[in-house]
Amino acid sequence: MRNRLILLPGWGLGTAALEPLAASLRAQDSRLQVELMPLPELAEGDVQAWVEHLDRTLPNDTWLGGWSLGGMLASELARKRGDHCCGLLTLASNPSFVSRADWPHGMATDTFGTFLDGCRSHPQVTLKRFRTLCSDGAHMPRTLLRQLGVGVPATDPLYLASGLEVLARLDTRAALDAYAGPQLHLFAGSDALVPAEAAKALSELLPDIEVGLVEESSHAFLLEYPQELAAGIKSFLHESGDD
Repeated sequence: MRNRLILLPGWGLGTAALEPLAASLRAQDSRLQVELMPLPELAEGDVQAWVEHLDRTLPNDTWLGGWSLGGMLASELARKRGDHCCGLLTLASNPSFVSRADWPHGMATDTFGTFLDGCRSHPQVTLKRFRTLCSDGAHMPRTLLRQLGVGVPATDPLYLASGLEVLARLDTRAALDAYAGPQLHLFAGSDALVPAEAAKALSELLPDIEVGLVEESSHAFLLEYPQELAAGIKSFLHESGDD
């Protein structure tokens, strides 16, 4: 259904952070069906297992999208579904969240390792630190930090850790290159978790896809600018044939 958009959340915060964007999308396009789906809760950190789980769970022949980890998983699922995915939308989703020899635009591996260790030993402290990083770079970081704390699900620490393992292993560059449908990838200019340079690098890597950068915005820019982002997404959907 070309008027149906499935959105996946980022790590650890649940779907509540996506609600303002979803509401703005519905308000701006009454025909668009926006559905928020939770991330898998799997004990193993195997990327393929997570993608297979989503493929079994999510409806086919829809637009796929997501924020951060959710967008990365949507990218892999879009490649798997091919023509049965109407298009792909990602928000603050680095093709590779951790840096690699051929992708320096990510978090240092030792920094990420420390974060993962903290998640295993002190998950609530780590989640609070993560919310702080999500709000860094915002115009009103304290307000945004409070918003990010609303509606956070009580996820089993085992699932939180396995989600981080998936995040570390994901490298969606091949998936984005292989998926032939329409793509829009939006990045935040003052993101403390995904360097803004990732937007330029992705645009240079795949010049035929749409990449945008929202200046002076945080990793949680979907809570800062839900109406503006919804307007851009609506235009993308319509230009890509959702008329």
